[in-house]
Amino acid sequence: MSDNFLHHWSQQYLSEQPPRTKSLVMTLFGDVIRPHGGALWLGSLIQLLAPFGINDRLVRTSVYRLAEEGWLSAQREGRRSMYTLRPQASRRFQKAHQRIYAPSYLAWNGQWTQVFFLSSSISTKQRADLRKALLWEGFGAISPFAFIHPNPDLHNLNELIEHNHCAHAVYVSQLIESPLEHSKDLSQLIQECWQLDEVSERYQRFISHFKPVLAHIQAQADTHPLSAEQAFVLRTLLIHEYRRAQLHDPQLPLELLPKNWVGKQAYELCQHIYRYLVKSSQIHILDTLRLEDANAPDVASYFYDRFGGLYQDMAIA
Repeated sequence: MSDNFLHHWSQQYLSEQPPRTKSLVMTLFGDVIRPHGGALWLGSLIQLLAPFGINDRLVRTSVYRLAEEGWLSAQREGRRSMYTLRPQASRRFQKAHQRIYAPSYLAWNGQWTQVFFLSSSISTKQRADLRKALLWEGFGAISPFAFIHPNPDLHNLNELIEHNHCAHAVYVSQLIESPLEHSKDLSQLIQECWQLDEVSERYQRFISHFKPVLAHIQAQADTHPLSAEQAFVLRTLLIHEYRRAQLHDPQLPLELLPKNWVGKQAYELCQHIYRYLVKSSQIHILDTLRLEDANAPDVASYFYDRFGGLYQDMAIA
């Protein structure tokens, strides 16, 4: 039976590399809860996490810490608690959503964006915060005061500069290749500024873990369909590991990446498995959410845009 094989696979996966509860809660809020309104009762969260071997004490501790860190807000109604994504956290999840569920390998116009500043014009803390934020956005450091990216999200860059209150000190410029004969090719900066080997290893681990899952689902889908709960467990583990690999990816244009870039292969694998799992997993999610809240909302319309479109996969006969 397909369920037996994949149940064994998921249990082995959880025993060999058990996810941290707080991290898995974050995955659930991004993949499941945010598209369902961004809020749920604690009892529903406990039930959703039970198949992963996580007890209610760990769930309570994790959501308490996430609330302390500013990700969630809590609202009590009698003995029950509801947890809601705070607005700033929801915006951060939206950015992560754009990275995870949409192909990031866009066309490149051959230009580079450089962000730089003078050491005397920015405080030590601002410099550290700005560096951290730029590296998170995929920029490579060419010096302690200069960072470069061939294809950044300029809207995110503008927000980043504003959030760090350093517009007065930061210069942003566009660069193109020089025709000078005695000059290194800018594409060589890829090897010097980005740790792509580490990113590639993360993607390779993801592929090695989930490629057998896709092969088994494809072979058994018609004769042994997955249960709704098993589809949900697999979908959550899939996005949890892919998210951890993908958020370290600087999202460089394919023209500047190694041939047959493994990140593209990982995205396509994740896309195929997700599409197989999404319909059944949604049944389990809604059934669980509506045990405590009969009016728990269905998914928002943007949910169906994931991985190039889920409309066909979600169609109900």
